[in-house]
Amino acid sequence: MSLSEKGKLMTVIDYSNTLMEQTMRWFGPKDPVSLSNLRQAGCAGVVSALHQIPNGVVWSVEDIQARKDEIEAAGMRWSVVESLPVHEDIKSQELGFEQFIENYKQSLRNLAACDINIITYNFMPLLDWTRTSLSYDMPDGGKALRFDMIDVAAYDIFMLKRPNAVDGYSEDVAALAKEKFDALDESDKVALEKTIVAGLPGSEVGFSTEQFLQAIMVYHDIGPEQYKQNLFYFLQQVCPIADELGIKLVVHPDDPPFTIYGLPRVVSTAEDLDELFEAVPNESNCLCFCAGSFSIREDNYLEDMVRRFGDRIYFIHLRNTQREQYGSFHESQHLNGSIDMFELIKAIVEVSRKRGVSIPMRPDHGHQILDDLDKQANPGYSAIGRLKGLAELRGLELGIARSLVAL
Repeated sequence: MSLSEKGKLMTVIDYSNTLMEQTMRWFGPKDPVSLSNLRQAGCAGVVSALHQIPNGVVWSVEDIQARKDEIEAAGMRWSVVESLPVHEDIKSQELGFEQFIENYKQSLRNLAACDINIITYNFMPLLDWTRTSLSYDMPDGGKALRFDMIDVAAYDIFMLKRPNAVDGYSEDVAALAKEKFDALDESDKVALEKTIVAGLPGSEVGFSTEQFLQAIMVYHDIGPEQYKQNLFYFLQQVCPIADELGIKLVVHPDDPPFTIYGLPRVVSTAEDLDELFEAVPNESNCLCFCAGSFSIREDNYLEDMVRRFGDRIYFIHLRNTQREQYGSFHESQHLNGSIDMFELIKAIVEVSRKRGVSIPMRPDHGHQILDDLDKQANPGYSAIGRLKGLAELRGLELGIARSLVAL
């Protein structure tokens, strides 16, 4: 063997550096998936939050730094905060909500002091993200998350008994909801209530049905237009501070991106984003592009949205969904579903190159598969399903990026 041939054998080709920063979400020390698991999965960054601190309370420098030190000791960095919750009183502008805005500003200052500058939030009233099944059986034996509009209507009309709820559904959906409700036994009703309103990983609060109905009525007279103004007002107060601190406030879209239980939705479409960035043009007013959330609407064209709002995207969630009848959907494999993931990642690669930045990305959710079927895990956040998704997405991105260079 010649020296040149030996040299080729010793050469290591490193394909580890892709344009998107590879991250996963970690819920803190009580998360069944450890930081060492994330490191072994190939993550450079961690997405986390101080879930132990009640909504509206200031995040102290000491608490932030302690979480940051813990992540860095595991060989990664705290890339993105998900989420710094917006207190419900800010959303509804209840009496005294201004103090919660001041607390939010102070938390931003404290995060900046610890050199953490991408902060996720959402402006969904009451419920963070909504599903009706946390263990939907897939054909391959894995389990996925699912949203069933018939279940939602059955709960809304016949269990929650929201005034005039039936008027918000088509005749077909209302009729199917009645059939569904009549077929539920008491254990089924308890399970449905728990899944919908008891709180999911990363959600801000949990309710009983009675509490949920009472809370909904607070929003009954606000309506989507006034609610949108409440969002604009919040950002007009906090964005000047975020601009000074060099922070990017990335809003997570509504999940699902349409009205449920009569609650307003204001970050669901490209038109919503146009209004948001026009009303609050500050550099800190940015977007968490959640492909799964946006994909549920057929009128959201994801690749176009990435290119249109590319300068505002500072965090990316990649998951796939399979749309079903009546607005139902389930979370499919990362590379199979209603999203053309090839075209979407191609658009992201183009935007990343144009901006010259590495945008943090996490594989959003994942099926419960293999050994994780026998383990306790946060719904959507088991280890192996997300690892599979990360590997697939990373490989797809690398192939796209190298093919574009070849052109």
